[in-house]
Amino acid sequence: MPLFLPNFDLQHYNTLGVPVKAQVYVSVADETELVEALRYAGHEKLPLLILGGGSNIVLCDDFSGLVIHIRLHGKTLIAENNEFIWLRVAAGENWHELVEYCLDFHYWGLENLSLIPGSVGAAPIQNIGAYGVELKDVFEELTAIDIRSGLPVTFTKEACEFGYRDSIFKGRLRDQYVITAVTFKLRKQAHLVLSYPALRDALTPQLSDSVTPKTVSDIICAIRRSKLPDPAQVPNAGSFFKNPVIPVAHYESLRLQYPQLVAYPVDEQQVKLAAAWLIDHAGWRGQVCGPVAVHGQQALVLTNPGRAKGSAVVALAEKIQQSVWEKYGVALEPEPRFYP
Repeated sequence: MPLFLPNFDLQHYNTLGVPVKAQVYVSVADETELVEALRYAGHEKLPLLILGGGSNIVLCDDFSGLVIHIRLHGKTLIAENNEFIWLRVAAGENWHELVEYCLDFHYWGLENLSLIPGSVGAAPIQNIGAYGVELKDVFEELTAIDIRSGLPVTFTKEACEFGYRDSIFKGRLRDQYVITAVTFKLRKQAHLVLSYPALRDALTPQLSDSVTPKTVSDIICAIRRSKLPDPAQVPNAGSFFKNPVIPVAHYESLRLQYPQLVAYPVDEQQVKLAAAWLIDHAGWRGQVCGPVAVHGQQALVLTNPGRAKGSAVVALAEKIQQSVWEKYGVALEPEPRFYP
């Protein structure tokens, strides 16, 4: 029987360091405890907040409901052939620790996703991606518990409807399922993805047969650490905005005004802009707004050094969105989810 704790302090359970409390908190270590927690929430008519690593949420105020902290752990090699292995990983596992585990065992495919904060269960929800690789590229299936029925359900890659930083769990099935495990399809032979410009530039002196997945992971970790503050030192939620995708015609118009605009082609009709460039050149990098700020090395990161409530972070984000819209006519969409 899981232990339900009232009036629980969540400050150390979210990477923004927001000092808020949950009406009720429970940590679950297996599917049985999870189902019991969901049943309790239904019986008490409590809103739910499913908590993983706490790195992709903004807690705007105290949460009047039940916070279920997913602490399911374990990794199981469930199948293999000459080319691939299939690894089932519990939702509560730390993402970067999984990447390191796979590097140690020579399971290749996750190396470009090194040092992304958060838990394994949260990764499919927003289809995490970095340096030319997205979760969907290494994804086989996931299992989840239906919140209403308490029954387990399996989702294939197609059923997840992955998109750019998106999935069905952020859309039609939002707040209807709790992910309990993810199965990855990983390679036995290295298949390096070096197409991302920043990664390619960093590897240029070493571009030879000596480059390994471990090399790629180490370079990416170094790049990320140079740009992104450690949440343990400076509270933050990582990249706060998605890179916006706009029509080619809009991009061409902007490029006439801003020749240095950073962008990447999506297809013949669309271009993805670098949100960090837009924010930086709108004058926000390094700006301090009371207890919150825009990071001095990476304009995409909002920090909370004053450990204020999430409403202060949201207010800063809204000012940045308005500024970027007025300057470029581009709408920025936040990556983290806001509660309540």
